Amino acid sequence: MQKPLNFKSSPLSENWWESAVFYQIYPRSFKDSNNDGIGDLGGVIEKLDHLNDGKGGGLGIDAIWFSPFFPSPQADFGYDVSDYCNIDSDYGTLEDFDQLVEESHRRGIKIVLDLVLNHSSYQHKWFQESRKNKTNSKADWYVWADPKPDGSPPNNWLAVFGGAAWTFEPQRGQYYLHNFLPEQPDLNWYNPAVREALADVVRFWMKRGADGFRLDTANYYAYDRQLRDNPKRPENSELIEDGQEANPLSQYITKYSKDRPENLGFIHFLRKIFDENGAISIGEIGSAEGLESTLKLGTDYVKKGKGLHLAYTFSMFNKNMNTEYLEHVLRVTEESIGDGWPCWSLSNHDCMRMISRFDCFGERDGFQQMMLLLLLSLRGTPIIYYGEEVDMQEYEITKDELRDPQGIRFWPDIKGRDGCRLPFPWDSKLTNQGFNSGTKPWLPAANKLSLDQAKADSGSTFHVLQEMLQIRKKFPALQNGSYQKILLDGDCFVFERKTAGETMLIAANFSTEEQSINLPYKVTKDLTPKAYKRFCTIKNELLTLPAFGYFLGDK
Repeated sequence: MQKPLNFKSSPLSENWWESAVFYQIYPRSFKDSNNDGIGDLGGVIEKLDHLNDGKGGGLGIDAIWFSPFFPSPQADFGYDVSDYCNIDSDYGTLEDFDQLVEESHRRGIKIVLDLVLNHSSYQHKWFQESRKNKTNSKADWYVWADPKPDGSPPNNWLAVFGGAAWTFEPQRGQYYLHNFLPEQPDLNWYNPAVREALADVVRFWMKRGADGFRLDTANYYAYDRQLRDNPKRPENSELIEDGQEANPLSQYITKYSKDRPENLGFIHFLRKIFDENGAISIGEIGSAEGLESTLKLGTDYVKKGKGLHLAYTFSMFNKNMNTEYLEHVLRVTEESIGDGWPCWSLSNHDCMRMISRFDCFGERDGFQQMMLLLLLSLRGTPIIYYGEEVDMQEYEITKDELRDPQGIRFWPDIKGRDGCRLPFPWDSKLTNQGFNSGTKPWLPAANKLSLDQAKADSGSTFHVLQEMLQIRKKFPALQNGSYQKILLDGDCFVFERKTAGETMLIAANFSTEEQSINLPYKVTKDLTPKAYKRFCTIKNELLTLPAFGYFLGDK
């Protein structure tokens, strides 16, 4: 392995992540530059101008969050890491990464890597050593426990992907913990040597130019060291919707297997490492215990100076979105977040595509675009999932096309996450929609709309997003202004973003009918993106919104 190059990040303003717009790339599906059927870093470099070319032709995003591209046996497509300090050959080389950093920073794009620190691959050298016996140098680097007298697992903890969260290792004569697949053994964060090894991983990538890190399953690091059984879930208890089918095995409350109080201490440890080089952190904080638990958990993790910079929750991944739900999420977040900063997203690589989840097909250029405009208007950092600019929809995967281990395990009750991970459709006139030059892609290239078609339509989601991102950059109130609800009137929701010198008013109509509402004051300028063809009318304080209308005004 080559010695890391000490690239310097592009200039960072203080708290740049608060005003930045992030874009999540699933590298396997973005662009295949070497025609092997799998997207790679070379493909991302090739398409950076689509994201931000500095001339106005790209979307205008500020940072990219990359799903993992480290060496991996791909049991969970990169979320099972076998070497934390290298690049999987499917995606390229360390030299490709160095070029990616250089080209991205030249365009003013920050690089955020997805670090999977809760567990490694079972093929990682640490685990290969740890599994040998109870006395080796890595014996306590993973979570091991003796069987019960009858030989069964130590407790009733279940894995997210089904079955017991424990697998027996005959060579060592003990069970090891895996909250996900058996191929993903959990690291023992209580061991200081493990923490220091993971800190060295962070330092390696910071020295190579990474501007920040998204932390996978960041509330799983700690576990109950007494290994007590999780309590049975009460009948009819609320479960958080995450845009996918519910796990049929979520029959226990995860009181002892995750969300432990000491987990925040581990996050504080990582924050000190990030602060060494000014890197930012986005922690995936998930809860199955209902919306209120999700919102509280997310805000608990973002206390400034110690916790995460941003907590990535699933609060907007519900299947039914309306004014009451949105207002509730924003209000509870604002009431409990204190000096922290919110983070919002509408889709990701684990979740049904937004346009399909919200059933937008009757109003493709309405509800989908309205929600994205709202995403870019909220107080907090927005994250756009790749393909939302071309209305990528959920693909109905067949059993023969299935690649996701979750779907393979639970088919047909759960069809997995392949449907939201299709190759990006670059050009309708090219083979495989321009994803590559002809080799069969790892998943079908099958989106109905391609980027060339979106660019040719002046009212497409691409143009709506591009224009809104330009507007957002011009007005500080939209970037880091305060949030204040103005009114919630049936299907209409109005709120305000404000700084000392600016007041921006945002209104949205969630219904299929035209709505008129009285505003509390006169708005002097309509700044609504012109690409959003659902034009509003305003006369004095009376605002008329068409179906799925969005309005942005300057007081």
